[in-house]
Amino acid sequence: MSSAPVQPATPSLADALVEVQAEIDRRFDALLAVPDDARARLYQAMRHAAIGGGKRLRPLLVFATARLFDVDPDQAGRAATALEAIHVYSLVHDDLPAMDDDDLRHGKATVHKAYDEATAILAGDCLHALAFEVLADPATHPDAGVRAELIADLARASGPAGMAGGQMMDLVAEGETFDLGTVTRLQQLKTGALICAAVEAGAILGRVSPEQRTPLRGYAHDLGLAFQIVDDLMDVEGDEELAGKKLRKDEAAGKETFVSLLGVPRAREQSRMLVDQALDHLRHYGAEADLLRQIARFVVERDR
Repeated sequence: MSSAPVQPATPSLADALVEVQAEIDRRFDALLAVPDDARARLYQAMRHAAIGGGKRLRPLLVFATARLFDVDPDQAGRAATALEAIHVYSLVHDDLPAMDDDDLRHGKATVHKAYDEATAILAGDCLHALAFEVLADPATHPDAGVRAELIADLARASGPAGMAGGQMMDLVAEGETFDLGTVTRLQQLKTGALICAAVEAGAILGRVSPEQRTPLRGYAHDLGLAFQIVDDLMDVEGDEELAGKKLRKDEAAGKETFVSLLGVPRAREQSRMLVDQALDHLRHYGAEADLLRQIARFVVERDR
């Protein structure tokens, strides 16, 4: 009698974070080799932004979801790198003086401070382009339909109906008073859209039908909101040295946040409720979803 295939043991979250950080750094290092010509400064700026920083939560979500459907690890790695390229480009542009005007990101100088504004704009543009170049390569998946779906979903998540639209709302928030529903919508776009795209990418690679992805979408939606609420809590209560960036900027700019609207105790309660909901969306999965469960718990327990 043949036995069922044995699912590899779920790594601890700490181990998985270390592994994904090293893997994404390795992939960016290979993709962004500095040429011996006048473009060298541009590549160096891209490397400054992309290598050696951040939790790599979005890539980890790609890997964790792909694990549910036995996706080839290299294919998952390529999709994860594309997601992170979009995330990193958004941070480079968000840090510019015309946007959030930040000097520090992940404990080091932002790209426009380490280089200059023009180079930072170009570095962000090129990281954006790199994401879709990686996804379009047949190495990401032999099925052109799968590649096209990955590209379309990431484009939606990063454009005006996703991250960039949320950033526009965030800029408008400095001059207007937003209610809770509007702040929730803002963060669903600015932060949540890429988190949802990361989970979606793993399922797309696994050839899971859109209808069968509903629980994973629910998980990602609740996780994204919980993540942002905790970010808002850390902005009020956190340590700038641990965070590696300037805190309490939203309050100084007069922006409404989950914390300003709900208060600290209620905001913390809401983040925990959202994580409980996210975990409930995974109830039909077994041990193969344990890493996704660990990620959800980490979101409300993190200190940076």
